Amino acid sequence: MARTRSIDRLRRLELLAAQLKQDELCTVQGLASELGVSVRTVSRDLDLMREQGLPIDADRGRGGGVRLDRNWGVGRLNLAYPEAVDLLISIDVAEKMGSPLFLANLASVRRQLIASFSPEKRDRVKRLKSRILIGSTASTHVQAGIASPAKMLVQTLHQAFIDQECLTIHYAREDGVRSERRIEPHYLLLKYPVWYVIAFDRLRDAPRTFRCDRMSHVRRTGRPFRLLPKSVFAPSLDGDDLVL
Repeated sequence: MARTRSIDRLRRLELLAAQLKQDELCTVQGLASELGVSVRTVSRDLDLMREQGLPIDADRGRGGGVRLDRNWGVGRLNLAYPEAVDLLISIDVAEKMGSPLFLANLASVRRQLIASFSPEKRDRVKRLKSRILIGSTASTHVQAGIASPAKMLVQTLHQAFIDQECLTIHYAREDGVRSERRIEPHYLLLKYPVWYVIAFDRLRDAPRTFRCDRMSHVRRTGRPFRLLPKSVFAPSLDGDDLVL
């Protein structure tokens, strides 16, 4: 247990250093909220970082905060496995969308990430990537009505998708009708900039497509599901998807 707490703190210190480096000015309260710990914990972490020689400046008074000297480098980047998976998939999404900018070094980054995985994890990532699809760009009508989903909702959906776990969601249709659904999130479809969940709706015993920004009260059920072939969801995909 003591070792686990030690590892957790080391990881938190890495995230704290990265946050201080990227933001011009952070408040202790904001950092605590971002990391999911108390203000007192963040204050202790900052004191420890100063003892270790990190140049952390503090601005006193109203509106003040803390920052890391811009000339200090965060150092070697250490990614947890879920973070590395997210980055790898994000690279593939960017390449599949065909943007000509900022892609020159992505192939090299991908090779380095994949090389850091065990063969078992490489297979797992490959299966995960096959469940993320890229479709045509969303219409201007759809884009005009999108909203940013809550961070907690995205995190819950993300983890259930990776773990192949059923979700209970509240969903609002375009006509405003709301309902509760129990879904299996089999595939994710990006019709830029809108994400959809291609799911099997257990309550209706049929495939359904859900816009992520219309979901609310997303809750994991703890019940796993077996992945169904993509052909089951063909009517939901409109024939314009590309598998990563």
